[in-house]
Amino acid sequence: MRIGLGIDVHPLVAGRPLILGGVRIAADVGLAGHSDADVLTHAVMDALLGAAALGDIGQYFPSGDPRYAGADSLRLLERVLSLLEEHGFRPVQLDCTLLAEKPALAPYYHAMRQNLARVLHLPPEAVAIKATTTEGLGFLGRGEGLAAVALAVIAP
Repeated sequence: MRIGLGIDVHPLVAGRPLILGGVRIAADVGLAGHSDADVLTHAVMDALLGAAALGDIGQYFPSGDPRYAGADSLRLLERVLSLLEEHGFRPVQLDCTLLAEKPALAPYYHAMRQNLARVLHLPPEAVAIKATTTEGLGFLGRGEGLAAVALAVIAP
């Protein structure tokens, strides 16, 4: 087995939807980014790629490439899964943590978990989703952005 760590951070801005794990979250702000800015799915992709020593998502989906403008990150995750499979790996487990002061994310855990499990062909119980705050500290604590950390286990 191999383990990979992924981290992603995006600023919060008005006029964009807030999408996490492919789920649209009820909020008055969203995440800025070239694609849909889904920090959770981006962290998962980097964790999977890292576990397989295949680089990072910027190598495969560069932010300057117009093909990925507004891209659905779950579709990009499907492509990462294909890349893993081409190299003889399969996901086994994910453990993910979102860092956000608001909005409350617990009501969305189940849907995020279901989406990630479905795309990666995992049972939902192999995908953990949780969130924490930074107790008001730093740019995350001031509500200026959201971050996600993902740990992925893969196997040959």
